Amino acid sequence: MKTAVSVPDDVFESADRLAQREHRSRSDVYSAALREYVARHSPDEITDAVDRVVEDVGRSPDLFVSAAGVRVLRDAEW
Repeated sequence: MKTAVSVPDDVFESADRLAQREHRSRSDVYSAALREYVARHSPDEITDAVDRVVEDVGRSPDLFVSAAGVRVLRDAEW
C-alpha cells in the first residue's frame, strides 16, 4: 500500500543513509521501523512472543540452553 507521510528532515536523512548503507529501499526501512514500533507498543504481541520463547525453552532437550534461557528471562528488565 502506498501512503504519504511527513517526517522531520533529520529523520528522513537518517533513514535515507541507513537504507543506502544496508542496500535496502527507503520503503523497506520505514516498514521495518513501523513494524518494530507497533510490536513494541502492542502488549498482546509482546506477551505472545514471550510465551513462545518460554514454551520453546521448556521443550529444549539441551539442559544448558534451557538453563541459560531461564536466566536470561529472569534477569531481563521487563
